[in-house]
Amino acid sequence: MKEKIKIGMVGLGHRGAMLMRYVIMTMEDVEVAAVCDLYKDRAEDAAKKVEEGGRPAPFVTTDYKEVLAMPEIDAVVVTTSWRDHFKVSIDAMKAGKYVGCEVGGAYSLEECWQLVRTYEETGSPCMMMENCCFGREELMVLNMVKKGVFGDVIHCSGGYRHDLRDEIAGGVEDRQYRLGEYLARNCENYPTHELGPIARVLDINHGNRMLSLVSMSSKAAGMREYISAERPADDPLQKCEFAQGDIVTTMIRCARGETILLTLDTTLPRPYSRGFHVQGTKAMFEEDNLSIYVDSAENRKLHFRWKDQWGNVESFREEYEHPIWKDFLARFSREEDIMIAHGGMDWLEFRAFFDSVKAGGPVPIDVYDMATWASISVLSEQSIAQGSIPVAIPDFTEGKWVTPSAEVFA
Repeated sequence: MKEKIKIGMVGLGHRGAMLMRYVIMTMEDVEVAAVCDLYKDRAEDAAKKVEEGGRPAPFVTTDYKEVLAMPEIDAVVVTTSWRDHFKVSIDAMKAGKYVGCEVGGAYSLEECWQLVRTYEETGSPCMMMENCCFGREELMVLNMVKKGVFGDVIHCSGGYRHDLRDEIAGGVEDRQYRLGEYLARNCENYPTHELGPIARVLDINHGNRMLSLVSMSSKAAGMREYISAERPADDPLQKCEFAQGDIVTTMIRCARGETILLTLDTTLPRPYSRGFHVQGTKAMFEEDNLSIYVDSAENRKLHFRWKDQWGNVESFREEYEHPIWKDFLARFSREEDIMIAHGGMDWLEFRAFFDSVKAGGPVPIDVYDMATWASISVLSEQSIAQGSIPVAIPDFTEGKWVTPSAEVFA
């Protein structure tokens, strides 16, 4: 077990810079030894933040391969644009580095297979940094499912419901990649926030797998209306047509018979929600009203008055809080500490990743999970383009999914 590890940060836009400064640099056993971004000013600003934090000055570069060539680097954190995630991760594994890769969808099935093959050839672990798998509600519900409270889980749903119109429209001046994605593609472009926690509940790749999907897209009107109202009349975006539909709905069928419903909703006015929903033969969880309905004669009497019970999730904490969150809450007792980056999710996922690096062991969200979850973008794009036909989901484990593995978050 290493006492301290050295990492390289590749990609220092808003997400990468935030993670480095407010999550990674709070960990005394992790040294940011190298920072890299295609934009030199971003890399230099990140290096400055490292030094201002009282840490040794990191190596600065605009070429990520220079980071991979550094023998002292134990792990690489990839927070680039979506399009570069797989390329950088594959090259990092070939260089013998642990990889922690930010989330996003894939662009081809071939790159998903390349990711898997590279891991199998090199043995270098690659973790998709899906923070929602470490959310408090998500982990408590997972704990309840494993303890049998939900009975046989039948259906799950989730969504990435996040008003991103301002971020998308500001893509040029902010050097933000989402604008290009929304102009060019129409798919479930960000599937893992909703799918990751569901995959854990349904044992995807660990005793179960997703077989096929059907995706349907609405028309694209939200960005056009937003730009017309909010951007200058001479803005070039006024003449642009967006490919990305305002609402993309994806239905998935699993080998054990469960169904999954995913919803992408990012270009219309709305409050944030991931819409995490789990429904079984004995209980149901609903994120949007933070309620858990457990089947009983007493609760059945409240069939038409369940709104009075919204928010009852707190009453289940004492018995079913996940051990990961019990430890986290014991470590960070102050509210301002608990709210570190996305309410603690980011801290927990990076702590899990770095602990794996230090121990030289497996990561909790592995390369097979990354390939499977990210492939949904490609497959939904295919389904939509062909009139919402069913599309098969590859088995990136090549049969290994049939053997249930040890509890990932035990």
